[in-house]
Amino acid sequence: MEAAVITTYRCIQKCAMCRTWKFPTTEEEEFRPSLLEKLPRLSFCNITGGEPFLREDLSDIVAILKRKAKRIVISTNGYLTEKILRLAGEHRDVGIRVSLEGLAAVNDKLRGMSGSFDRGLQTVQELKRMKMKDIGFAMTVSDTNPGDLLDLFHLAQGLGVELATAVVHNSFYFHTSDNELKNKEEILRNFQQLVRELLRSGKIKNWYRAYFNFGLMEYVQGHPRLLPCPAGTDVFFLDPWGEVYPCNGLEKRFWLESLGNLHRQTFQQIWHSRRAEDIRAKANRCPKNCWMIGTASPAMKRNIWRPTLWILQNKIFPHQQHTP
Repeated sequence: MEAAVITTYRCIQKCAMCRTWKFPTTEEEEFRPSLLEKLPRLSFCNITGGEPFLREDLSDIVAILKRKAKRIVISTNGYLTEKILRLAGEHRDVGIRVSLEGLAAVNDKLRGMSGSFDRGLQTVQELKRMKMKDIGFAMTVSDTNPGDLLDLFHLAQGLGVELATAVVHNSFYFHTSDNELKNKEEILRNFQQLVRELLRSGKIKNWYRAYFNFGLMEYVQGHPRLLPCPAGTDVFFLDPWGEVYPCNGLEKRFWLESLGNLHRQTFQQIWHSRRAEDIRAKANRCPKNCWMIGTASPAMKRNIWRPTLWILQNKIFPHQQHTP
């Protein structure tokens, strides 16, 4: 099982594609680290926000989750460099992804903060100097920034770090309902080139990243998602108030329901309840058709033969685009 732990909705940046910063939680209402003792064993956990490094007790959160999860990755805007480096020194086995929306000009405009690209890059470089192994960038593609996708990918390659990708979505988590893609041709062209470069890579992991990015292309075109959604079955999202959701892509205009609250129930009571069964059934019928890493990654692992077949087809016939 995988999880995302949303530690806070406080944030110091004002991203155009995410309005979480407009609806911050207070420190008093955010869950205490001890609540996480209730979580089950996990294969993977993403610690996210808001900006998780605004929490003064983040190291305590990480310490508990390290006992629960085989692998942890913290998503951050990378601006609070000193705090990030301090935590990295305490927890060297934790992954860190710094969100950048392109190179300096585009990133700083989209993130609403001058100098945020330079600070994020500095953070990754310092982590690299510390010999942290699981580090990289994360980029959300929108109408504004597809032209920077390959540049950021090549920057990541040059530094020897990872690049995680996404496309703008609407959800309760982002507090958005008006994210829309109109610049589809340029977006698809850049993703197509990224997929080709990933498939040409000598790293097997990059081949599976190519499949994920192909899934983003399918999403941009409005096609059905490549794999069944595992929301509420193989993955869950815990918010700052202790609510357990099946995923972070829900919208009120479609449906938005919590499986339960970890303050009032054990995780087992939540996970094995009739309510959870009903919500899983809704997830199976969900009309959203989204493709985000939090649910796409466990779906790929559950159905590993499908991305593997796609990889084989595209490695053998690289000039043809195969649909699984």
